[in-house]
Amino acid sequence: MKKFISWNVNGIRSCISKGFLDYFNEADADIFCVQETMLQQGQIELDLPGYFQYWNYAEKKGYSGTAMFTKEEPLSVTYGIGIEEHDHEGRVITAEFADYYFITCYTPNSQKELKRIKYRMKWEDDFKAYLKNLEKTKPVILCGDLNVAHEEIDIKKPNANRNNPGFSDMERNKMTKLLADGFIDSYRYFNPDTTGVYSWWSFRFDARRKNIGWRIDYFLTSEILKDKLISVDIHTDVFGSDHCPVELIANL
Repeated sequence: MKKFISWNVNGIRSCISKGFLDYFNEADADIFCVQETMLQQGQIELDLPGYFQYWNYAEKKGYSGTAMFTKEEPLSVTYGIGIEEHDHEGRVITAEFADYYFITCYTPNSQKELKRIKYRMKWEDDFKAYLKNLEKTKPVILCGDLNVAHEEIDIKKPNANRNNPGFSDMERNKMTKLLADGFIDSYRYFNPDTTGVYSWWSFRFDARRKNIGWRIDYFLTSEILKDKLISVDIHTDVFGSDHCPVELIANL
């Protein structure tokens, strides 16, 4: 049985000052992934005894970035998805284990007024192709901030946010197609009708206290793994970022 944690830390140095390491040690996850690290190589050294560390940095300073901390050493680790256009922002780390691939991802935001939606759509298609290609070899577990609230029950105010970044029909349709093509949204697998549970809240308007949020952080798995899934939790009581950690426990 393995415990996996994913957390968009919205700047890992800031999150460390707000208790990240206490939570990390308490969680004792087999694999702990973070997104939006917002740093460059050499700007931080984390002492995490018992863990192998893998970092993917954006070329742009103070932007994007992902990391993976794992107790078991992977068979191999790759960075990005092998497409030049997409691999400058530190968004993907893939670790290969004996029985599955484990991926952390920070999906590009389509930005205000959907300024980057054309790029986002290209990313979605290329990233899905990357996942499906990996699946030819072994099952896939994907975690991260996928920057989309899939259904109306995944967002507090769907009508007010329709076609805003992260809740546009185009982005939601890409998630629908990914799930239809053999992936499971593990939270909805266990909680098909649950409302009012979110993983991100704006810093504005006292949104977190009022629970005006979005569920945009996920664990998606290949359908073949569904009988191995044990539980999923969204730890809304953990602070330190505008996102909260999500957790998957699986019999792997």
